[in-house]
Parts: sequence; C-alpha cells; structure tokens
Amino acid sequence: MRVLVVEDARALAAVLAEGLRDQGMAVDVAHDGLEAAAKLDVNAYEVVVLDRDLPGIHGDTLCQMITERDGRVMVLMLTAAGSPGDRVSGLTLGADDYLAKPFHFPELVLRIHSLARRRPQARPRVLKAAGIELDPLRRTVTRDGRLLDLSVKEFALLEALLRAAPAFLSTEDLLEQVWDEHADPLTNTVTVTIGRLRRKLGTPGVITTTPGVGYRLG
Repeated sequence: MRVLVVEDARALAAVLAEGLRDQGMAVDVAHDGLEAAAKLDVNAYEVVVLDRDLPGIHGDTLCQMITERDGRVMVLMLTAAGSPGDRVSGLTLGADDYLAKPFHFPELVLRIHSLARRRPQARPRVLKAAGIELDPLRRTVTRDGRLLDLSVKEFALLEALLRAAPAFLSTEDLLEQVWDEHADPLTNTVTVTIGRLRRKLGTPGVITTTPGVGYRLG
C-alpha cells in the first residue's frame, strides 16, 4: 500500500512515516500543500493522511482537489481541530475519515487499512491465490494452512503480487508500491526480497519471473 503523509510539523511527519513503514507501507511525505499536490500529480496513492492547517495550499483546498480527481484516493484528515463541528466540516469537504490529534497510532493504522479496503474496486480484505491467504489487517499469511513468518517487506511484496494477480508487476512497479520515492531504481533489493520470499513460500514455486517484464503470482 502506498500512502502520502501531508504534515507540516516535520518531527511528527517523520514519526508517522517511520511507523507506517514499519507496518509494511510505502510512505512518501510532504510538508506543505504545494509539495503534496506535486507528488499527487506523479504518484499513485491509495490513502492520503492529511493535516488540515497547511502552508502553501490549505488542507481543506487540497482535500477538495483530491476528491475531484479521477482514480480515487482516500483521504484521512489528521488534525488538532477535533470538535464535532470540525469533523463535520472536514467530512463535508470530501474527507473519507477524520482523526483528531492526539491519537493512538494503532488506531491510525487500522483506519488506513479500512480506507484502503473501501476504495472503489478494492479487493476483498483477505487475499487468496495458489493456496496462499494473506490478511493485511491481521498481518498474517498462510500457505496451505501453514503460517508463514515474513519480514515487513516480504509481506508487502507478497500483498502487491496478490493484488495484481494474475498480471505482472515490473521491478519499478514493486519499488513504487512496496518501498517509496527514495528507493534506488538500480538496486537489486527487489530481486533479493523475491528470493527470500520464494524460499519461505516453499514448493511448488508460485512466483513467476519473465525477464524484461517482471513478476507475477501463479
């Protein structure tokens, strides 16, 4: 899952990004509305965690811009303005959810996953293929009933392949969906992670590689 955190408080933005990456999400950060708008123009996000009182472009205006776009992105307003009136006005602007500061981080994670599942044409919560069952919310994976112990990146990589199946995902696709905008496109990190994931999935092999095309499940 790729998430954009838009927060002008740099320390909070860094904490949020690190915490969400630890949950297996690919996270980009913008510190003002203008930077966020530029990133939204070039990257595909599933969820935007949006502070309301932003410099450059106000969060309210940015929220309206996002909700008017094609290719629907879900918006979670995360703001200190937490009165019932503030919540109503934020949702009226088109936000899909509203969480007041201070907040509990596990609740934020659950809300992000819930929004991703509510996206138009979103897949069912539990993803299944080739005897594999992956639950993004509970962060569990089984193959033929056997529980697998995957790292954060292995889990996110398998989730991306399951969501795309039976289509191929290129190395660039996987870097974008599983890592973030700072990932080195020349690195072999995808190849290495695919290799570890194959070993943990066991036999028969279920990840197909086609040179020059990419990877797919099945």
